[in-house]
Amino acid sequence: MSTFPFLTPVEEALSQMLAEVSPLMETELVPVTQLLGRVLAEDILAPLDVPPADHSAMDGYAVRAAETSVELPVSQRITAGQVPQPLAAKSCARIMTGGLIPPGADAVVMQERVAFDEEDKVLMLGKIEPGQNIRRRGQDMQLGQQVLSRGQLLDARHQGLLASLGLAEVPVMRRVRVALLATGDELAMPGQALQPGQIYNSNRPLLMGWLAQQGVEVIDLGQVADTAAATEAALQMGAEQADLILSTGGVSVGEEDHVKPAVEKLGQLHLWKLAMKPGKPVAFGQIPRAQIQAAAVFLGLPGNPVSVFVGAEVLLKPLLARLAGRPPATPRLLTGRADFDWHTQLRQEYLRVRAEPSAEGWQLSAHPNQNSGVLSSVTWANALVCLPPQTLLQPGGLIQFWFL
Repeated sequence: MSTFPFLTPVEEALSQMLAEVSPLMETELVPVTQLLGRVLAEDILAPLDVPPADHSAMDGYAVRAAETSVELPVSQRITAGQVPQPLAAKSCARIMTGGLIPPGADAVVMQERVAFDEEDKVLMLGKIEPGQNIRRRGQDMQLGQQVLSRGQLLDARHQGLLASLGLAEVPVMRRVRVALLATGDELAMPGQALQPGQIYNSNRPLLMGWLAQQGVEVIDLGQVADTAAATEAALQMGAEQADLILSTGGVSVGEEDHVKPAVEKLGQLHLWKLAMKPGKPVAFGQIPRAQIQAAAVFLGLPGNPVSVFVGAEVLLKPLLARLAGRPPATPRLLTGRADFDWHTQLRQEYLRVRAEPSAEGWQLSAHPNQNSGVLSSVTWANALVCLPPQTLLQPGGLIQFWFL
């Protein structure tokens, strides 16, 4: 008798999965120019004020605001990167954008608001207020201020910010290592001639690209023969090398589905069969390592390619975020109006839809074939809709979706 007689709701299953996974603790120093997609390992405090001194926001003239009612001679010229002299009394300084404000000056007059007399003295046009057109020291970031938090997923914006603080490298979490394997003797690799009964393996390239987008390190274990011994050997190899083992196929109840029993033999299976469509025969567990105390996480996705894609978006993405030590990866939900009808039964369904803007908001159209083997529905769609069990959707109904 099966130890998993019921279908586990998706939210309950995901909560249990995340509870079984601990964030990685290993960190490494990485140059600030190579931080794209990395996760910050500690809070960042500003080691200096940014900007480090008062400087001019534009090309113009540095002045004392109280002295601008008369013509002023130009006493010095200041370019960016030059150290100025104190501003002489009753004079102004020609200053360029980014130039340091000379001691004694308290305002910058933009060059478009000055005139010159016959002696080339500068006449200020309009009222001049102290502080105008000056970027004050520390107006962006101040010494000791926390500017980024541990767990932040870093992108180009953060690279620029960290560089502005003068940081050459920062500590980040080690990349998550994912061992990827595919099962199925019926699978042929692209470029090979198809033999009778074979289909091309789309899951492996799909997941390799998807995992690369997540910033993880992929260990490709290739295609595994449909035997118990080969499956067990591949899973054990993956456990020794990776933080998470990801398989496709072999998790159902067929005579040649060896992945589920292999996981149960080598380690522990926590979940099997979720109330989701596509993707019901998902398996989740752990496989012990021989050399390391902590076990490797195992996630087995079904063999159908749409089930693989949906499972990656719904289950694998939050698991990777948890391992990487960053906040859960939750999609940004929007609301749209369906132009189709749909009726869900006992499982939560993920429909591939196309969201288009209209005068009344987002309009959602469903791909006409929602079969889990129709991978073209994924490339046709630009969004996913999640419909709970026992939902009756009619044309014109409002539903939530998220963009892929």
